[in-house]
Amino acid sequence: MQMILFEDDSTFTMRPLTFTRPLFHLRVGIDTISQKWERHLKQSVGAIAAGFLAPFFNQFVPTGNAVFINGNFLPDAAFLEAISSLEPGDALTSPDSKTLYAICGSAEEFSAIDFTQPVEDILGHCEALKTMKHHPVSVQYPWDLFRLANSILKRDFLELTAGKVSCPITDPHTIVYGKENIFLEEGVKIRAAILNAENGPIYIGKNAEIQEGAIITGAHLIGEGATVNVGAKLRGDSVIGPYCKVGGEISNSVLLGFSNKGHDGFLGNSVLGEWCNLGADTNTSNLKNNYQNPKVYNYKAQGAIDCGTLFCGLIMGDHSKSGINTMFNTGTVVGVSCNIFGGDFPPTHVPSFSWGGGNQYAEYIFAKATDVMERVMKRRNKTLSEKDRQLLESVFQFTAKDRARFLVNHRQNG
Repeated sequence: MQMILFEDDSTFTMRPLTFTRPLFHLRVGIDTISQKWERHLKQSVGAIAAGFLAPFFNQFVPTGNAVFINGNFLPDAAFLEAISSLEPGDALTSPDSKTLYAICGSAEEFSAIDFTQPVEDILGHCEALKTMKHHPVSVQYPWDLFRLANSILKRDFLELTAGKVSCPITDPHTIVYGKENIFLEEGVKIRAAILNAENGPIYIGKNAEIQEGAIITGAHLIGEGATVNVGAKLRGDSVIGPYCKVGGEISNSVLLGFSNKGHDGFLGNSVLGEWCNLGADTNTSNLKNNYQNPKVYNYKAQGAIDCGTLFCGLIMGDHSKSGINTMFNTGTVVGVSCNIFGGDFPPTHVPSFSWGGGNQYAEYIFAKATDVMERVMKRRNKTLSEKDRQLLESVFQFTAKDRARFLVNHRQNG
């Protein structure tokens, strides 16, 4: 039977990260949510993305029966067992029926359902209702990615390393603590570093490089092809995605992939999308001076909400960048393809495709933005495909009203 992941309305609360990918393609721990489902189900999974993402990411066969799984939930034993018992016409929900976990039925009929609509409307398509007392782990807000990092990294490490043998650390000048909690894939290069996995595992992906003087404490992922620069201080519970380049001080943060935070400066309790770049001495505040929870801009609410955690730094969408010495205030949200610079704090919400610094911004012209993207990606031997360009243009158009409202109060002179 086909297994197909869908997005509920959490995809709206996960923006700007889900402007450019479905929620289930986000990296939570060592791999993405969709990769976790494929790993546990031992089969490929289809995809139904919400809104303007649908033409770019929908992938399923519209024949036969299928199980449609809520893709903002992570798989576990109880969830998998409950899904395996579903028959056509069944829905699996929380005890109060307010959260849909999964639904089974015709792939053609159910794939036409808008899973972001209220759950009660979706349940009208079902014949039988099954409930599950156990509430699986889910991601609903961007800060969930770093909030869950410790527990999910530990769980992923045990699952992904079971029955496998780590490549050895051969450098005589590298100091290791908790060796049993460190796993290296092939091609890893380490020189005169300190790895401390006593409080959590460290997983280092294929062909990653750890340079001289770097300090890494667990729990931690260093993804495939990533580079940890000389003297970096990587504190625990962080996810450094594939082909990222990092340096300076990083704590409890997530870089999804291909992003650079290569210089001195502090990044704490933050999430960077793909193809981001933080200039030298960029710093984030992750704690308010009054020790109150930060209020963080939420795209669904169209305003700031209490993030429910004391620590929250920067949430940055794909392809955004900061100039040298940029200072980000606690709980700042930066959209897709923004270019931020200057010596003053930018606003705590900068909409997608904005260009400027302090309180003066202009629209980042789409052609110029994509020209920069092409140059950046070429440096990593990647290309900006026509599909990528069309997706980004959809984001540009979708965020136009949000950007226009912002520019009324923050427009550059002239």
